[in-house]
Amino acid sequence: MGSSKQQPRRGNTRQRIQDVALELFSEQGYEKTSLREIAERLEVTKAALYYHFKTKEDILVSLFEDLTRPMDELIAWGAEQPHSLETKQEVLRRYSDALSGAAPLFRFMQENQATVRELSVGDAFKKRMIALFDILKEPDAPLTDQVRCVSALFTMHAGMFALQDVEGDPEEKRKAVLEVAMDLVAQAHGGA
Repeated sequence: MGSSKQQPRRGNTRQRIQDVALELFSEQGYEKTSLREIAERLEVTKAALYYHFKTKEDILVSLFEDLTRPMDELIAWGAEQPHSLETKQEVLRRYSDALSGAAPLFRFMQENQATVRELSVGDAFKKRMIALFDILKEPDAPLTDQVRCVSALFTMHAGMFALQDVEGDPEEKRKAVLEVAMDLVAQAHGGA
């Protein structure tokens, strides 16, 4: 009976470590958070924490990989689709959903930009943004249309942060941000 309870807890412990670490990283910053503090908040020993993760960066990388998997799937899907306005709009819709699921990670990235730039996750995120940008823009797009496509992505990111303190339904705010991003990409697509 004891071993049947151990299996679910083991998988759950990894998730709990990630959640608590992200919470602490967001509260007090990545640099100011120690593995000891993460273990204390979880009420586990450092040895139990080390069983799952050897360093803070290991925790952050695992979080990034888990929460950005939908982005990787989206990029792979988008790269295989025709370069049509419909594809671009679907990429934006799916990206909006992925951002909703990864909101805590994006908040951490926003609040810890210097740290993110120094760690491997920063380069990985930049590569994902370039891949999405390449899907959204036309190959020989004029500079103004390229700016519109980049702006569409940044609109989606900024909307998560700028609107979080604005009154209103979160889903309505997400839809409004998505609509603006789609308008920008439609303008860019029509101008090509």
